[in-house]
Amino acid sequence: MILSLLMIPPALVADQPPAKAPSFLKEEARWRMARHKSLTSESGWLTLVGLHWLSEGENPFGSDPSNPVPLPLGKAPAKVGVFVLEKAVVRVKVAGGSGLSLDGKPLADQVLKSDADGKADILHLGDLAFHVIKRGERFAIRVKDSKSPVRLSFKGLACYAPDPAYRVIADFVPYDSPKSVPIPTVLGTSEAMQAPGFVKFKLHGKDFTLEPVIEDPADPQLFFIFRDQTSGKGTYPAGRFLYAAMPKEGKVMLDFNQAYNPPCAFTPYATCPLPPPQNRLAAAVKAGEKTFGHH
Repeated sequence: MILSLLMIPPALVADQPPAKAPSFLKEEARWRMARHKSLTSESGWLTLVGLHWLSEGENPFGSDPSNPVPLPLGKAPAKVGVFVLEKAVVRVKVAGGSGLSLDGKPLADQVLKSDADGKADILHLGDLAFHVIKRGERFAIRVKDSKSPVRLSFKGLACYAPDPAYRVIADFVPYDSPKSVPIPTVLGTSEAMQAPGFVKFKLHGKDFTLEPVIEDPADPQLFFIFRDQTSGKGTYPAGRFLYAAMPKEGKVMLDFNQAYNPPCAFTPYATCPLPPPQNRLAAAVKAGEKTFGHH
């Protein structure tokens, strides 16, 4: 179903664009609606309320603030159970009647898959959902609350008006073989990711390059983590994200109107990658999402 601009929540359109091709505006409207739906879903980034790193051994969890893994007050019993980290394996142990479930079934004692295993086991307890994440050699529990204050008070995103000048066709220059590149993170660490090549394009009449990485080889897309001269001056200071389809006949379409804020723009509990030096553009990309005011 084609969506009109009138269907976008008002806060998603910051400025009225000049006359543009209807098909272009419909495509951008469709993307913004999908972005809004994902962000505001019951498992979206607006629900993230906790990130707790596990220590080797037992890590009790519950709403008692003294727990190594504290859950939001009023959302869980004081003591729900224990996460046990042993030799890079996380197991959960809970008492009967805790209300904790996995795949709709009561949970008692089980090894948990982390997000590094492809699909993490997601535990549920009332409004809460939590799962194990792995970053480097460390493990943590990520906690989400479907009724978090940030989600309930969310009024929409501020965006630049869609502008076809920021939809550009780039030349893709492949490497002889994918290159491992270090991507810095907000945790102060770096994560090795695979870069298949780089893109060359013109913006504002000047030549630029960006180096994408591949997040999921099973479902490859070009993932760009970049900064530009609007970063900290209208857009999120750390930078923004952009996805593009894999190259076709040596060409890649970069639609900077679909540049969006990383999860860290909305919550202090995310573990976002940061733009590497080669992806810091000496240009103002006045397209896509602007700074989110709550974080």
